[in-house]
Amino acid sequence: MHMIYCSNCGERVTEKVPAGDDRPRHVCDSCHTVHYQNPKIVAGCLPIWDNRVLLCRRAIEPRHGLWTLPAGFMENGESTEQAAARETWEEACARVTDLALYGVFSIPQINQVYMMFRAHLKTGDYQPGPESLDVRLHEEHEIPWDELAFPVVKLTLERYYKDIKNSHFPVYVENIARHPARKG
Repeated sequence: MHMIYCSNCGERVTEKVPAGDDRPRHVCDSCHTVHYQNPKIVAGCLPIWDNRVLLCRRAIEPRHGLWTLPAGFMENGESTEQAAARETWEEACARVTDLALYGVFSIPQINQVYMMFRAHLKTGDYQPGPESLDVRLHEEHEIPWDELAFPVVKLTLERYYKDIKNSHFPVYVENIARHPARKG
């Protein structure tokens, strides 16, 4: 992201390598603030109830109308587990328990890191929150595979359904690379 003005004092910033650093940063020559731009952490849940997965149909962009696992950007002052549980509440009005880290998926081309947690719904109660058009529990054969909003959601679900057959749930750490546009 290109920055023009310092968010600390409002003066123009320049792009340069600060002393002791190894890459260009936006630096304010007036107040000497170095503006670091780092990846965003997205925390989410794979909520389970009776061997079914809770999915939300997005009511917001990007990917309006497509299905996703409840997930979103962390807020300052919360842990990744708290963020994943909060997002599940905000998107599906559902409470989760027993959160266990399941996947750390880096997406460098969009500066995001997803931290996905397996979790159990505390009750079978859920409903669409303000960011969801619909919320439903799905068995594997009911997953709308062609209507999933993001590659990380598809990858998480694929890993889960493979792992549930073995009752073994390792923690995945993977890079998700952008696939080049198809030609022709």
